[in-house]
Amino acid sequence: MPKSWTDGAPAPVALQDHAHLRDPLTYKIKKWFLGGALNRHSLDHQRLKKRYALGILSSDCISSSAYGSEQILIALLPAFGLAAFTILMPMTGVVLAILVLITLSYRNVIQVYTKTGGAYVVSRDNFGPVVAQIAAVALMLDYIVTLAIQSAAGVAAIISTFPELEPWKMHMIFAIIAFLTFGNLRGVKEAGKAFALPTYLFLGAMLIVFTCGLYRYFTGTLPLLETDLPGAVEVGQPSGLLTGAAIFILLRAFANGGSSLTGLEAISDGVALFKAPEADNAKRTLVIMSSLLGTLVLGVSWFAHQIHAMPYESGTPTVISQIAKAAVGTGVFGQGMFILVQLATMLILFAGANTTYSAFPLLCNFVASDGYLPRQLSKRGHRLAFSNGILLLAGGGLLLAFMTAGSVEHLVAFYALGVFTGFTLAGFGMAKHARKNKGDGWKVKFVINGLAGAVSFVIVIIFSVVKFTEGAWIVLVVAPIAVLSFLRLRRQYTAEQKALTVKSEQQRATSITRHDVTVLVDSVDLATISVVRYARTLNARKISAVHFVIDDRRAADIQAAWAASDAVDDVELELIDCPDRRLPNAALDYAIRMTEQADVELTLLLPRRSYSGVLGRLLHDQTAEDIAAPISQLSRVVATIMPFDVSKMISGKSLVVENHKHDAPVAAKPVAVKAEVKSVVAQSAEPVSHYAENITPIGNIVWRKRAHIQGRVTSIRTAPSGAAPVINVEIWDETGGVTLQFLGRREIRGLDIGTELRAEGMVADNDGKMNILNPSYELLK
Repeated sequence: MPKSWTDGAPAPVALQDHAHLRDPLTYKIKKWFLGGALNRHSLDHQRLKKRYALGILSSDCISSSAYGSEQILIALLPAFGLAAFTILMPMTGVVLAILVLITLSYRNVIQVYTKTGGAYVVSRDNFGPVVAQIAAVALMLDYIVTLAIQSAAGVAAIISTFPELEPWKMHMIFAIIAFLTFGNLRGVKEAGKAFALPTYLFLGAMLIVFTCGLYRYFTGTLPLLETDLPGAVEVGQPSGLLTGAAIFILLRAFANGGSSLTGLEAISDGVALFKAPEADNAKRTLVIMSSLLGTLVLGVSWFAHQIHAMPYESGTPTVISQIAKAAVGTGVFGQGMFILVQLATMLILFAGANTTYSAFPLLCNFVASDGYLPRQLSKRGHRLAFSNGILLLAGGGLLLAFMTAGSVEHLVAFYALGVFTGFTLAGFGMAKHARKNKGDGWKVKFVINGLAGAVSFVIVIIFSVVKFTEGAWIVLVVAPIAVLSFLRLRRQYTAEQKALTVKSEQQRATSITRHDVTVLVDSVDLATISVVRYARTLNARKISAVHFVIDDRRAADIQAAWAASDAVDDVELELIDCPDRRLPNAALDYAIRMTEQADVELTLLLPRRSYSGVLGRLLHDQTAEDIAAPISQLSRVVATIMPFDVSKMISGKSLVVENHKHDAPVAAKPVAVKAEVKSVVAQSAEPVSHYAENITPIGNIVWRKRAHIQGRVTSIRTAPSGAAPVINVEIWDETGGVTLQFLGRREIRGLDIGTELRAEGMVADNDGKMNILNPSYELLK
């Protein structure tokens, strides 16, 4: 290529937009279904404001008030009769006291772990990775149960309003989980905004219900409901509270009430979703969420106590729907308000189910990043969500809903055990952290967190005992198996990492003086000739070809064709007997013999002819991988498979690429192009400036002129440590790209892929492409 300073040379141009492979059908379907792929550099814009965070992260906790008090009554009424309504209030008081304690503990968690918190991170940092996996399994199981129970409870709210929909119960539960999965696969920001409104709608509706109910209470018009209606939970005879059976029932009722506290950990798990300052915003949201939850639980329990709202065997009508109907009356306003309350209850429960789609994938991301889950769970998907975690959660929720037939009462048996295990580990972990670091007020923090951990541990024991036969045994069996599986997976990752670790004696990669290349030949065709052509570029000491003889006639044909071909007249062909027809063994024996001397390195090139689909596999064997696998275990031997697509040649189709900018298909085959030559002529005399003020689109910059440009960094190329220091940075905007060259530097602090950068300097030429040498620059973000 003529240099830019010579006469008649083409003028250098800016980097042009890339071409891409045409999208396959599966990608087009995904793009149609989920929308266009989000640029990973927009991830910072996927953070949530506090008002949206309250909707997406608090809805699980707040919505628990819709069924927590009802579950207490289900346990108490058969054993204590109508006295259960009297016992309900002090038991609610105990639940609220635990709520305050857990909230204070988790404020400490967020204060210390300002980016990523929750029981898993606290356990990992304070007790080590083994204990952390207990927290991980407990929380993962809890999130799966939360998805199932919130979806089932939301459908129960629908059926309470429209009883004729009872036969469609399971269909609706499955449809809700599928809808939530679709919404979250599109991206957390869109899902968060969509599910923020139900939280406020539910709070507003319950405020109206409580206000109307208090008015009717003080005016003496709040009704007392019948307790012997068909379908209601059986009302037993009053019994003493100090008998062993009564204490067991009280503990079971308390365990049911503990389901009201699930979801408290979601904010600490999702601190990274908040806008900066993440920790402060998360703490404020946690306090608001706990206050709202406490108010709602207290209000529902008090009104249930006042009107004797009865739970039903089928789960409908729900206690909260009875409270709403009693509070707003049966008039036109009352009917409208009742439907509104049921609508709000349904939406908040579904929004609570949606909370798990934020917390569960984030938790899986933490665990997978530590090497205890498959690394696919730490990869962001098409819309920047952790798609694999979302799909895993949805599958678990669907399975659990199917196993329990969508029964809220049965699902509660699986529920709070996991989350209170997380509370226990978080409390004890933060107590240990406070005692170890002894910061300001560490004694108070130690007492609060230690007490929270101790109380939560007692609740775990209670729950394990009283709910054992109702389904808790499944959690107690599955959890240890899952923990052991996580630890086994980590050992596998550790072993692989250790095998690939560069040892001290391998730090300096030296070249072996004798490098031989051997081409394994199965036939003399275009694929073999192409591999030989590539072998000549490897600068080998010797190039050979080997055919393992398993058919004498075929070997003779190959030998004759080899001798007749001018393309391989400089490469010797060796025929090696393979009497047992085990080609991998023969290739392994050959490689060992050829590298007996310590200064010899061998590269084996294996042509692999690719054929179409099932018919290709039926007509041809696939031996290249079988040969390469054992050879790759030898030191100083490299097996390289060279693919050759025969099916494309048969079809006559060439690889098709599309222009990224204009989506114009371009055939990937040699095309004669007549270059438009712009002669280098003297430029008109203009005032010479040492600075360009205005921002110029990169596609419009002019050679030998100063340019002030702005774009995003797409490539950073650093010179090797043994060469002169230089950094080449490629930046792009919508019109094109240009290379910025920084001489004498190996690092630019703050410069990363995706950084927005503004630069100014003289536009020069490098091999026909424009570049700017040692520009002044500013890192924007």
